[in-house]
Amino acid sequence: MAFKLLFSSILFLAIVKNSIAGGIAIYWGQNGNEATLNDTCNSGRYAYVNLAFLNKFGNGQTPEINLAGHCNPAVNGCTIVGPEIKHCQKLGVKVMLSIGGGVGNYSLASKKDAKDVARYLWNNFLGGRSSFRPLGNAILDGIDFDIELGSPLHYKDLAKYLKNYSKRGRKMYLTAAPQCPFPDRLLGTALNSKLFDNVWIQFYNNPPCQFTPNNTDNLKNSWVRWTTSVKAKRIFLGLPAAPQAAGSGFIPADVLTEEILPAIKKSRKYGGVMLWSKFWDEQSGYSAAIVKSV
Repeated sequence: MAFKLLFSSILFLAIVKNSIAGGIAIYWGQNGNEATLNDTCNSGRYAYVNLAFLNKFGNGQTPEINLAGHCNPAVNGCTIVGPEIKHCQKLGVKVMLSIGGGVGNYSLASKKDAKDVARYLWNNFLGGRSSFRPLGNAILDGIDFDIELGSPLHYKDLAKYLKNYSKRGRKMYLTAAPQCPFPDRLLGTALNSKLFDNVWIQFYNNPPCQFTPNNTDNLKNSWVRWTTSVKAKRIFLGLPAAPQAAGSGFIPADVLTEEILPAIKKSRKYGGVMLWSKFWDEQSGYSAAIVKSV
């Protein structure tokens, strides 16, 4: 009996520990001077890598990926990223394609448009087939919605059509990066759908709900609202990896680990920290400073 009680206690503690253990998600691809994808994953600091960005899609356009200085998709040059994606996945890192971004030409004109975009993403980046796959034959783990421009229409439809492809076998993750003002102007409707696995909220460039020196309350209150309202499985705290990475909202590593993380980890939906971006993380060493506390 004593052994059973001891085993139950150990199991309970393990479950509790696991429930508050988080990971770091990083955006990679928008600076050709940052580390390769292989080196990014070899660091062992990241659970998710979001390839940024597919920033042209919808309205009948041929979608285009833009990985800045890493490769040129116009001459089929981004297939070199494929083997690196597979390498990351062998290390247990989930690799996502992020659609949208702060610069681009994208929107969805109708449900049919959303269905067409979902089919394109499935055939060209996920488990489908196409004569031309921009990243080669690597199969990404899912799609990240970083919708910062245009109209809010039909992103719920896009998420639904994408999630339907998950039924074909391999799990496909859906993630999103809304702004911290609640609800997000562009993704609010989609995020109410229960279709998203992880939501990494951008707690930066939004003074009413981000950290400011000597004030953690706005961020903590916003965190509570998001984690008690959005139906995603896990919520991440999205931050700039360096002061220069955003206009505002940078949190010094010691403030994050000593004041912010202990408070937000109380949520059962806590998933970890998202950082923008790999390039800025290299300049600051931010992820290395916080990873043991995440």
